[in-house]
Amino acid sequence: MQIIIVLNGVLLGVVATALFDGWLWLQKQLGGRALNFAYLGRWIGHFTQMKFVHANIGQAPALANEWGIGMVAHYAIGILIAELLLLVYGGQWLREPEIGAALVVGVLTVVFPLLIMQPGMGGGLAFRNTPQPLMNCLRSLFNHGMFGLCLFLAAEMLK
Repeated sequence: MQIIIVLNGVLLGVVATALFDGWLWLQKQLGGRALNFAYLGRWIGHFTQMKFVHANIGQAPALANEWGIGMVAHYAIGILIAELLLLVYGGQWLREPEIGAALVVGVLTVVFPLLIMQPGMGGGLAFRNTPQPLMNCLRSLFNHGMFGLCLFLAAEMLK
């Protein structure tokens, strides 16, 4: 039974992340800022050199295949968030998805970029080293909430 929940989490995470990518594409078409997954790949790629913190990831040496590494990481993170949702709410949630649970998990996972990823990439704790820290925090919170909505929509599609 556990393996089924894990496999369902992988499927849920992939579909939700693909839906979220659609949201990111729409944002870009409407003139919004797009997330740069090459920077995520660059950050993760530098882990092999034991470099976990950068002053500015945009100025760190570029790596071969960093965009691909970033996309794989993006989908892996989506899968991990889906697995977290199923760990907290159980496999029953997939049979009867509730939007509130998905939104809670989506919103709570904003702690990862605010406390781990941004400090590691040079943005500082909660984006404090960026020109608009509050706006960036709110944008990140909104995007994580949107990913929660994508988890719910993916579950509805898969049931």
